[in-house]
Amino acid sequence: MAGPQQQPPYLHLAELTASQFLEIWKHFDADGNGYIEGKELENFFQELEKTRKVSGMTSKSDNLGEKMKAFMQKYDKNSDGKIEMAELAQILPTEESFLLCFRQHVGSSAEFMEAWRKYDTDRSGYIEANELKGFLSDLLKKANRPCDEPKLQEYTQTILRMFDLNGDGKLGLSEMSRLLPVQENFLLKFQGMKLSSEEFNAIFTFYDKDGSGYIDEEELDALLKDLYEKNKKEMNIRELTNYRKSVMSLAEAGKLYRKDLEIVLCSEAPL
Repeated sequence: MAGPQQQPPYLHLAELTASQFLEIWKHFDADGNGYIEGKELENFFQELEKTRKVSGMTSKSDNLGEKMKAFMQKYDKNSDGKIEMAELAQILPTEESFLLCFRQHVGSSAEFMEAWRKYDTDRSGYIEANELKGFLSDLLKKANRPCDEPKLQEYTQTILRMFDLNGDGKLGLSEMSRLLPVQENFLLKFQGMKLSSEEFNAIFTFYDKDGSGYIDEEELDALLKDLYEKNKKEMNIRELTNYRKSVMSLAEAGKLYRKDLEIVLCSEAPL
């Protein structure tokens, strides 16, 4: 029989703390890429089913494949065949909805970006770990969900353990955006079409026709449309409006500077 180290932690619990949720996540996201997918997903589902059977929540005779398909339809909100951290928070009964309080109550990615801009003052695409507590507190206040100091401290420590994997005391925008609901997370939409510095500079120069070093909202609109067409991705007008609004949250007085846009679109962190 496998020892306790090999067993998935805490799946049997009726309610999880933020730290226990993290341990489950790390157990199943074996390669640490931020998703539970492929074999990891299979393992997760089998263990979840095993736990449910023991507690009498599911019938032994049900077809596992069919159930997994139904499960993915329910929880894989963006239908990419992977479970993300925020999606897992919906599946597992997390104490006080630790991640759900971000997912459900941060009204939009624009609010998230506004809070981010306040802390990423040098436009590096990172905030320092010691600023994380203030960032989370601001996000929860924007969502009208302020929490007490011990709970905020626990959230801060857990998120630090989730995202500062190399221990350098810095947290990247694309990592932190995983706190957003999948449908809201416009940064995820750009994952498959990140640009190199050279590509980014060429595109920015093309849209910044007067060489001012910034583009406005209309120029951003055109840039996003072209980027989607170039990558053969579909985007409706409502999505485009939301993405534009989110990116423009980084702008200063309606001016989106090169460094701001680079954080969103570039595969390499700005210098």
